[in-house]
Amino acid sequence: MERKFKAHPWHGIDPGDAAPDIITAFIEIIPSDTVKYEIDKESGYLKVDRPQKFSNIVPALYGFIPRTYCDDHVADLCKDASGLKNIIGDEDPLDICVLTEREITHGDIIVRAVPIGGFRMIDNGEADDKIIATLMNDEVYNTFTDITQVPAGVINRLKHYFLTYKQLPDVPSKTEIVEVYGKEKAHEVIKASMMDYKIKFHKSRSEE
Repeated sequence: MERKFKAHPWHGIDPGDAAPDIITAFIEIIPSDTVKYEIDKESGYLKVDRPQKFSNIVPALYGFIPRTYCDDHVADLCKDASGLKNIIGDEDPLDICVLTEREITHGDIIVRAVPIGGFRMIDNGEADDKIIATLMNDEVYNTFTDITQVPAGVINRLKHYFLTYKQLPDVPSKTEIVEVYGKEKAHEVIKASMMDYKIKFHKSRSEE
């Protein structure tokens, strides 16, 4: 049957049969954006979250993996890695940064990406992992199969963005990166977020 309506980027797009090795990602913002966009969970349209307050520029394509959700399973991985016991999931889809040497001029697109690692990030007591991936078949980044192969300068730019993009002057940051992990752990986090999604939304549908 012909699809008559645009698919919801979070719920209506399949992350792909090859996930977590190769995934479909929905891109919300790109490095040239001076406004932070994010998905409106109800409608599926992009909305303005906030203007970028300072000079922070996201150094990669940034969005999320459809049909993922960060709840108990993702939080448990963070607890195990950090030794902290009061961590909860942030109840959002799993974030992803996609590295490419090509200039992509706008968000609100889907791309095929290969996860190679990630940041175990805690934001105000919530597990807020950032998966790092390469654009599939990218001429430069396609050669990297694990985050350890990515130049340190690229990793440091990503770290700096995520540790400072919400920070206000003279206000202590409540965001920290407790671990930089490789491809295998990135796959664990993706699988955990897909399980959290199934539990959350299959349960919700059964209660309707």
